[in-house]
Amino acid sequence: MNWLCAPALAILVTFAATTQSRACDLALLLAVDVSGSVDKQEYRIQMDGLAAALRDGIVADALVDQQAQIALIQWTGSSRQRQTIPWTAMRTYADVLALADQIEADPRIWRNFSTAIGEALEVSRAALAPVAHCTRRVIDVSGDGESNEGTEPASQRALLSADEVTVNAIAIETDDANLTAYFFENLITGPGAFVVTANGFADYPEQIKRKLQRETTRQMTDIAQQ
Repeated sequence: MNWLCAPALAILVTFAATTQSRACDLALLLAVDVSGSVDKQEYRIQMDGLAAALRDGIVADALVDQQAQIALIQWTGSSRQRQTIPWTAMRTYADVLALADQIEADPRIWRNFSTAIGEALEVSRAALAPVAHCTRRVIDVSGDGESNEGTEPASQRALLSADEVTVNAIAIETDDANLTAYFFENLITGPGAFVVTANGFADYPEQIKRKLQRETTRQMTDIAQQ
């Protein structure tokens, strides 16, 4: 009778190994600025740019390979941050394309409020709880201005570091305020955290694609070198 059990045992072992290898390696939370400084067209550029970046072959391959989980938060002033797209598993290329379509169609919630980056980080950190099992958890913040309301973003760094959460950012430069330097000094957190600069909203689609390529493929490179 033992020989009859061997094939079943082999199937179970193979299934367990496959399940383990296909565990979530990346949870990516997209935190999109919808503050009053972002007009209707600029909001559209952000959402269309994100969707196009997800459809990029390098990004899509990496997301599926890592069985990533992705969600999206719209954020603006104090008490005005909301997760508009729930955590979604990127098991197949069809999942990635469907998410891109969903982001393109995601309606804007707020229009005329301040910039509370610290509170956006607080909400984002709490939103990561359902994906605590993912190997790497990243908050991807977009913004076109410094925080001017609520909790200071730098005050969230210790909590984020304790949770082993990485915060990266894309600074959309629209004046001479040097938002990139501000994000370096006050926002990004974690090993290898970085800021990408978009020279105005017109440059956003190209830079968010570069950012997602870097964000999603870094872990794959690390694995290959082990």
